[in-house]
Amino acid sequence: MLAVSLFAFTCVPAAVYAQDVAHFGVAKVNMHKASRGLNTVFDVNSRSADLDKLLPMLEAVNAVAKGVMHETGGKVVFVFHGKEQLAFANKNELEYSDVMTKLSALRKQGVEFRFCNNAMQGNGLVPADMNGLVTVIPAGYPELALLQSQGYKYLFFSYY
Repeated sequence: MLAVSLFAFTCVPAAVYAQDVAHFGVAKVNMHKASRGLNTVFDVNSRSADLDKLLPMLEAVNAVAKGVMHETGGKVVFVFHGKEQLAFANKNELEYSDVMTKLSALRKQGVEFRFCNNAMQGNGLVPADMNGLVTVIPAGYPELALLQSQGYKYLFFSYY
């Protein structure tokens, strides 16, 4: 289950459905532009240690980051503090090389991937185990609070 809600990229005319759901009415349409310069922090936490389930989540991270950067032009930070950290371990480099290449391109565009050291220890990892895309921070939740105090908008991003 992916729990993230951002921007609608397509819209079906309300009149198409009007005759089928008249007793509820039809949706209002407000396709406003996203605020420019909007900085966003994503709280990423997966409970699954199944590396096969992490690939779709990382693909979603890639797509969401590109969408937010395109729509807002702001900074994007992902704070990882769950089992998804395992995918960034050097020992899993071959299995995740395609998605890491995509995330590397995002990193070059300024997207940050921050890793909670407490969660890393819980996952049996140390900073030396991780690839160079990530920055290890002391703890995830205080980092989320710090970024919010700096004006970043918080979005929860979870994949089970």
